[in-house]
Amino acid sequence: MKVGLLDLQAQYAAIGPEIEAQVRRVLASGHYIMGEDVAALEREMAADANLPHAIAVSSGTDALLAALWALGIGPGDEVVTTAMSFFATAGAVARLGATPVFADIDPVTFNLSPASALARVTKRTKAIIPVHLFGRMADLAGLAPAKLPIIEDAAQAVGAPGLGEIGALVTLSFFPSKNLGAAGDAGMVLTRDAELADRTRLYRTHGSRPKYTHHVVGANLRMDTLQAAILRVKRPYLAGWNAKRRANALAYHELLAGTPLVLPHDEPGHVWHHFVVRAPRRDELRAFLREREIETEVYYPLPLHLQPCFPGGKDGDLPESERAAREVLALPVHPDLSPAQLEWVGTSVREFYARGGST
Repeated sequence: MKVGLLDLQAQYAAIGPEIEAQVRRVLASGHYIMGEDVAALEREMAADANLPHAIAVSSGTDALLAALWALGIGPGDEVVTTAMSFFATAGAVARLGATPVFADIDPVTFNLSPASALARVTKRTKAIIPVHLFGRMADLAGLAPAKLPIIEDAAQAVGAPGLGEIGALVTLSFFPSKNLGAAGDAGMVLTRDAELADRTRLYRTHGSRPKYTHHVVGANLRMDTLQAAILRVKRPYLAGWNAKRRANALAYHELLAGTPLVLPHDEPGHVWHHFVVRAPRRDELRAFLREREIETEVYYPLPLHLQPCFPGGKDGDLPESERAAREVLALPVHPDLSPAQLEWVGTSVREFYARGGST
């Protein structure tokens, strides 16, 4: 039985007519950049997050870039962040000439360890970027002693409650695989700070206000109107999709009980972007599941501090991040999984370990 890590075709089959109607409307309008669809999506997402400001941008990566710009971060500055995340978390820092400083993770949550992060704060540190990894909220209160601006990387936590309660800025990604996905790249910055919101909007349009008068050197970070229209169709479904993800995650706890896997815990606010386990003989298990047409993924196989583009890191610097890279495996948890597919994943994992791990 084929089980994909994601099934966007099933999602489209369920709501395709609604999406097509809005796409046709936008195409017929002749207005494809910004406009009322983008403004309406900003209002709706701000209301959902109970925050006053939402700024739609062109991707989750550009959301991070805009947030860093809004805080005035640049050459000579340091930003402390996790070594276990998608590259964009650190890449956006480096693009501005600042230095990403990598901290270790909590071995249970996989999120940034506050103790490790605080130990790396220096006089040059201008912000901290924790990531709500796999949809689980990071420990932001534990970062408070640093008294630094926090950018919450919530690319994997769209729809989670409490975003922006502590962080100065929140960045979202609407990449197609996310819990709320566009039909291409799109992102957003959320904040309760009016001045930061204004600066983010300024950087979004080449620093221009009014047109052709440029106060700062920004970039073209605008969200396409088509993406905003598609996201507005999908947004009302997000809570239901997240609830289904949670139900699937809880089902795994029953299906995988008694196996050697270390399963992720449920907790308030977890939106289960990924269901990531620690797996003995991880690569063998992955090969076995591949033979059974069960798709999995490793998030992430090489910690950021060991990436070739960030010199200076070495094995042993961040042991928990390095251990996780050797052990983690994401199983399908998307909302379109059928009970039979869930059972097939559980049966296959149990069979692998019952055989002693041989393929």
